[in-house]
Amino acid sequence: MSSLKGKKAIITGGSRGLGKAVAVALAAEGVHVGITGQNEENLQTAVSELRGYDVKASYAVFNVANEEEVKSGIKKLAEALGGVDILINNAGVGQFGKVMEMPSADFEKVFAINLFGVYYVAKALYPYLKASGQGDVVNVASTAGLKAGGGMSAYAASKAAVISLSQSMMAEWRKDDIRVITLTPSTIATDMSIQLKLTDGNPEKVLQSEDFAQWVLDILKMNRRALIANGSIFSTNP
Repeated sequence: MSSLKGKKAIITGGSRGLGKAVAVALAAEGVHVGITGQNEENLQTAVSELRGYDVKASYAVFNVANEEEVKSGIKKLAEALGGVDILINNAGVGQFGKVMEMPSADFEKVFAINLFGVYYVAKALYPYLKASGQGDVVNVASTAGLKAGGGMSAYAASKAAVISLSQSMMAEWRKDDIRVITLTPSTIATDMSIQLKLTDGNPEKVLQSEDFAQWVLDILKMNRRALIANGSIFSTNP
């Protein structure tokens, strides 16, 4: 297993939920962390907590669906951290509805955030990862992208597109010693999933954010000769 201490990571959607759990887990390993989001108050609170681990922590406020905002925000974070070694492409939106009932504007919004957000951020960060000599990109998709169901057309299709995009990134970037990892978690107890009534969040039975964060850490710590291209995680007996 490799040490992560001293590395620099950017986590999109890093002020709450899965993103914050991963940010905290990385900071606890000695990783300097930059987080993104759209709620500045939440970002400030999260950064204050991260700095408690005696690491550099910064934030940038931007919408991942806006490419110009992404470029500016990523540049700000990369400069504050002194480079980037790890990207956790976590920001996303869970918006559901039937094909004939969901407004087209909502469908497009889901793709703008879940797919184009991943694309814009990864594209903006690639030069920094390449400059570091090696890097890791973790693109967070969903089991919904592997098998869709009724009422989730926009979400599932966007996550399926993330899986495909991520596989192309992996094929193109591995020659630069950049590992691109596609993760497809099942339902995890976050504020969003509980509010949408996808789960009751029972910590005795349902995946928690810290489980996902531990999974990410274990993958990143693998010897660099090894690459987990795709992985899924489920609750054992929900």
